[in-house]
Amino acid sequence: MNESAAAHRFKPAALIRASVVLHAVAAGAVLVRPPLWPWALSAIVANHLLLTAAGLWPRARLLGPNWTRLPRPAARARAVAITIDDGPDAEVTPRVLALLDEHRARATFFCIGARVERHPELAREIVARGHCLENHSQRHLNRFALLGPKALAAEVGGAQQTILAATGQAPRFFRAPAGLRNPFLEPVLARMGLQLVSWTRRGFDTVSGDPAAVLRRLTRRLRAGDILLLHDGHGARAAGGVPVILEVLPPLLGALEKAGLEPVTLREALR
Repeated sequence: MNESAAAHRFKPAALIRASVVLHAVAAGAVLVRPPLWPWALSAIVANHLLLTAAGLWPRARLLGPNWTRLPRPAARARAVAITIDDGPDAEVTPRVLALLDEHRARATFFCIGARVERHPELAREIVARGHCLENHSQRHLNRFALLGPKALAAEVGGAQQTILAATGQAPRFFRAPAGLRNPFLEPVLARMGLQLVSWTRRGFDTVSGDPAAVLRRLTRRLRAGDILLLHDGHGARAAGGVPVILEVLPPLLGALEKAGLEPVTLREALR
């Protein structure tokens, strides 16, 4: 862990504490009355299914703290956060930065460490333009939610060090690949001083090539405090091959301006 990351005390979520108690009670029951083992096993299996479901629900807080909206002071100030995942991308990210500049808007980029290693100059440009660059794991593994504590620490810590080396700034926020995780992640984030962030709504711009549909998903019931999710890496393409995010950003930023909402970075929202 680097000096810029302020570790915080890990406090197990209520579900985790209840799971530990359940395992202890089940083990004790079987020791005292062996015929109870089918009931004890069923309870443990049900508990593990619940833990798995919590990890597969990106916006859940059952496994630990998770931002799905901005803090209340930021919401009261009419702030929203545009978050952009899976970059930096040599083709798309510079055009995203140009659009944000045109609208004088700031965003938070959740970047993959391996991509930052390939494009350190682009990572530095993101920060130089007034945006924030945060941790989206080192390799964005599809099996991220299946990793154990040591492997999770390597993925999160690897990206932390990569981004610090490229930009001189250590991330303060983390977003899990696809939002999927397991009970081992929160202790890792606590040690590294990282806050887990998901989203209020997403446009599904990695699978939909229809910019109008993506925009509707992001702006439906839009309100202050929302965290919106788009992608500059791994994004779908609209008709003509244009990355969807490039078609969506201008009308999205226009909608925010019309609604009197200010796009801010997550760090600004934290302050």
